[in-house]
Amino acid sequence: MEQALKERSNEACELCGSTENLTVFAVTPKQGNTLDEVIYACKTCVSQINEPESADPNHWRCLNDAMWSEVSAVKVVAYRMLNNLKSEGWPNDLLDMMYLEEADLEWAKDGLTDEENSVVHRDSNGVPLEAGDSVVIIKDLNVKGSSIVAKRGTAVRNIRLVQDNPEHIEGKVDGQQIVILTKYVKK
Repeated sequence: MEQALKERSNEACELCGSTENLTVFAVTPKQGNTLDEVIYACKTCVSQINEPESADPNHWRCLNDAMWSEVSAVKVVAYRMLNNLKSEGWPNDLLDMMYLEEADLEWAKDGLTDEENSVVHRDSNGVPLEAGDSVVIIKDLNVKGSSIVAKRGTAVRNIRLVQDNPEHIEGKVDGQQIVILTKYVKK
């Protein structure tokens, strides 16, 4: 099987293109019994797939190319990693462009954790917020640790969600990245 994977991948990681520390990786929940259920991946990709919370978002920019692979297992892993990195903003654009056959999409979703769906960020009106959204501040806010006052009516574009706290988002106000409470913004 490994020889067939080497030929299929040109002896490079099917995700990032690295040629070092390559191994056969079975894409769960499949068993990895056939060539269609495995990918040839580098040690870096495998470790970050197994521990998505420690993933380096910049490493995964390679998915811009990998998501167009003809190999279903590669597309499934790309879909899962893009979903895990949604809070970065840029993966949302790739997910919007990505196409998976129905069976592959089910396979990809089988391996996703429910963790990303458990924290829902909502604005002051209860409208769900997503990474990359634009919001408007509804109250003058003093920014702790600086002399900046985020004025009511200020638009904050391309927000980022704070993964572990549904009441916090991040955005730039007057060129400075700040954390904003969701109860003080509206979509």
